[in-house]
Amino acid sequence: MSKQTGRRHLAGLTVWDRCAVMGVVNVTPDSFSDGGRFFDTTAAIKHGLDLVAQGADLVDVGGESTRPGATRVDEDEELRRVVPVVRGLASEGVTISVDTMRASVAEQALAAGAALVNDVSGGLADPRMIPVVADADAPFVVMHWRGLLAGGNVRGTYDDVVAEVMDELRARVEAVVEGGVAPDRVVVDPGLGFSKDAEHDLVLLAHLDRLLGLGHPLLVAASRKRFLGRVLAGPGAAPPPARERDAATAAVSALAAHAGAWAVRVHEVRATADAVRVARAVEGARTTDQGTGTGTGQDTGTGTGTGTGTGTGTSQDTGTGTGTEGPR
Repeated sequence: MSKQTGRRHLAGLTVWDRCAVMGVVNVTPDSFSDGGRFFDTTAAIKHGLDLVAQGADLVDVGGESTRPGATRVDEDEELRRVVPVVRGLASEGVTISVDTMRASVAEQALAAGAALVNDVSGGLADPRMIPVVADADAPFVVMHWRGLLAGGNVRGTYDDVVAEVMDELRARVEAVVEGGVAPDRVVVDPGLGFSKDAEHDLVLLAHLDRLLGLGHPLLVAASRKRFLGRVLAGPGAAPPPARERDAATAAVSALAAHAGAWAVRVHEVRATADAVRVARAVEGARTTDQGTGTGTGQDTGTGTGTGTGTGTGTSQDTGTGTGTEGPR
């Protein structure tokens, strides 16, 4: 854990001094946001390199859409889509996450150079996934998942969405660790948009501090999701298209970074890369203000009171009646 920010680090990967940016490469014809744009291997590799140039710290490569109602692709097709892109990006020195629910795809992607496995099912969709990840000693993203979204949003009912998501994630993490994955290589993801409506997603974002209490690095994947469209549209209006939600995504990225998230997963990288760097600068300024300041501060007014400064200086309020507080 960073002593400055409280952000948890992930064993087996580069340690960043801020929230990391995970850029998305969908090698699919049907993803909700950019399906078909990077379906060709060459185009997908170029897009991944472009994301790194724009500020991505790692790239998440997936060959199967997980949008509501999506039809699963067969194993051979997913392998055909994913592995060459992973190999091509790895040859350029890119840190790669593979987004898959299949152990065979994870295994071959790791062999081709992927460093991290991002499974939206947390290992539930394929019983071989946890042994494969454990044998490779790879970091593993455990997302909150209540089943495939075929036919719509399954089991999206909660009495207390934060408590229930935490309990279900905690149980899944325990199973993953019992299966051999090292605890310091586990990332948790609240699964925004998966079996949740817009209000659930917003409540989870408002309580990222509680999710961090699970004791693992936190991945926030809000990019272009429908709850952002509904926020932007307002009551009764049609949400804007997915690609018009990037500014809202960057706002969530800043909030997640400020809360202490390990990484944010986004389609459009540049704005989020700026957002997390600003959030880190604010964290640094707060640390400086609290512990490394020098000099003396004094407020004068018409009230009485005393204040305590930080670092090697002092701060005082003097006077009678009502006064104003100085800058901090």
